Amino acid sequence: MAEQTEATQAEAAPTIASAMSDALGAERAALAEQGGVMDGSVAVGVTPSTPRQPADVRPERLTSRDPDAFGVPTGREEEWRFTPLDRLRVLLDGAPGDARLDVTGDVPAGAELVAVDAGDPLLETVPEPADRLAALALQRSGGALVLRVPKGTELDAPVVLRLAGTGAEEVVWGHLVLDVAEQARATVVVEHTGSARYAALTSVLLGDGASLDLVQVQSWSDDAVHAEHVATRVGRDARLRSTQVSLGGSVVRLTETVSYAAPGGDAELQGVMLADDGQHLEHRLLVDHAVPHCRSRVTYKAALQGDEAHTVWVGDVLIRAEAVGTDTYELNRNLLLTPDARADSVPNLEIETGEIAGAGHASATGRFDDEQLFYLQSRGIPADTARRMVVRGFFADVIEGVGVPELEERLMAAVEQRLDRTVPA
Repeated sequence: MAEQTEATQAEAAPTIASAMSDALGAERAALAEQGGVMDGSVAVGVTPSTPRQPADVRPERLTSRDPDAFGVPTGREEEWRFTPLDRLRVLLDGAPGDARLDVTGDVPAGAELVAVDAGDPLLETVPEPADRLAALALQRSGGALVLRVPKGTELDAPVVLRLAGTGAEEVVWGHLVLDVAEQARATVVVEHTGSARYAALTSVLLGDGASLDLVQVQSWSDDAVHAEHVATRVGRDARLRSTQVSLGGSVVRLTETVSYAAPGGDAELQGVMLADDGQHLEHRLLVDHAVPHCRSRVTYKAALQGDEAHTVWVGDVLIRAEAVGTDTYELNRNLLLTPDARADSVPNLEIETGEIAGAGHASATGRFDDEQLFYLQSRGIPADTARRMVVRGFFADVIEGVGVPELEERLMAAVEQRLDRTVPA
């Protein structure tokens, strides 16, 4: 009987394969008539996204120092379709602004923090902006704040830069350069607080063999608007670990790009988003593998609570034909704490060579795990406390990977404080 079943399945296989091929062909033809291929986003409680042109799916993007090269977005562009442009309009229109964020901080011995003007030769070497707002920031900031870590220097304490806005109506353009020279090692923490309408370019230059742990915290007031491009160039055998934590602000739109200048580079990008009522937190990443034998890892997690809380994560990884031996993986997880919250997740992976060490991505969006809650409640833990424990555990691996114990404690305390609004103890 088993042999007969196997023979029947074998005979049916070509027919099934043919039918699947025909169905796939019909689907592609239908999508072509609509003008594109279907979007790969993952969202809960929303209708599927509109079709996209094939050129929009490609992770490779325009870069330019000229804001006019990008044009003013309308919201129909792939890179802007999730963003509430009305809240960014003043920045997108290029409104002039002489205001600056208040800068305080701790710079340990061995590092140097200086301001340079727009004509400084260093600024000609930074990676080009990836969108209109970053190009405007480069053009209108009038120079840059530069942190230099000289060759071979290993800092014995973190550099902490506190950037504070002083008014929600102020338009602020900024440029920060982190220049970590060959064989240097540093940890840099950048904290954003207060209120402003702020657009910035952060340029990260890692020399050969350098190592940088970068932590950026967005703890803005509820009325702040923040758009930024963090552009990193990784040297030979250099290492980057970048952690983004977005908790505050009306709108935070942060684009992070990584390129490799030579083989052996290693980049780990991780992030946490906790969105509340009406908040829009958007993180976009592009890891461009254009040289052999480099590694990247991406881990982003978001939790959402309250009416119209919205997070967006777009993770683009491009492995070019020359990038043999690439090892890459990206992961995004989203946890919805209330019914009206929305999370959009769009992982994109483009591979132009088959000679790689590994490549993959995963994305999931969902609500509380009932089995976890049941397990905790069965051991006498009240339901509300159990829910809080689940959320803490959800974020723990990213926050505990920051590497600065005092900051890790403050971040977890801030997460708990925000959870009190919806998940009472």
